[in-house]
Amino acid sequence: MLDALSIDLTPVVAEQPDPLLFATVSGAHLYGFPSRDSDIDLRGAHLLPASALLGLREPQETRTRMWDRDDVEMDLVTHDLRKFVRLMLNRNGYVLEQLLSPLVVHTTAAHEELIALAPGVLTSHHAHHYRGFANTQWGLFGKTGELKPLLYAFRALLTGIHLMRAGEIQAHLPTLLGDVRESPAYLADLIEAKVAAEHGPAAGTDGSRAQRDFEALHAVLEAAQAASALPTQVSAYDALDDLVVRRRRLDG
Repeated sequence: MLDALSIDLTPVVAEQPDPLLFATVSGAHLYGFPSRDSDIDLRGAHLLPASALLGLREPQETRTRMWDRDDVEMDLVTHDLRKFVRLMLNRNGYVLEQLLSPLVVHTTAAHEELIALAPGVLTSHHAHHYRGFANTQWGLFGKTGELKPLLYAFRALLTGIHLMRAGEIQAHLPTLLGDVRESPAYLADLIEAKVAAEHGPAAGTDGSRAQRDFEALHAVLEAAQAASALPTQVSAYDALDDLVVRRRRLDG
């Protein structure tokens, strides 16, 4: 298994047409259950020049680069800073997990500024994001019977519950098992089982029990949202707007 933090992005950063503001590891490595054959998902933000946003041509707000290293597939997906911030303000848990990922492979001062402002976009409405993602993954588990979407579904609900209670993003499933008291104990065994294969079957999993636990955690998330001290509206809009304008003037 390739160590995600051993990745040297220097050549990739050098070939980017515009500044790369940050890149972190996301996906199964961030969630704490990578397989031996897991791809490495890198996510981040870049900064387009102001001229790219002023003309008639559509700007390349999202960029994707894929390559192989030591027989492991890697992909880097980045959004322009303005698009990334708009996603942050749109109650998008994905981009917040990417921004706050502790698995950092490239960072800048702009990255640190975004991290500092992240608490100002957290709201109780983020529960809807995690509820929806969990349902999508549960449906995929029903179709494929694979362990990966099952773990993704439970991880999403537990992240949502923890966010509603603690007011912070925690995407690492092994950590969540200790933080969320309602976590099914058997998830630890499923994490171990997934190491063997990225798309392995959920062999030996009691489907009926998993269904009951999934529904129970939905109820826990609903209750946690209702009792959450998180605000219903973001407070960092103006500060993020200032950041986007300032960074564009400085570097774009």
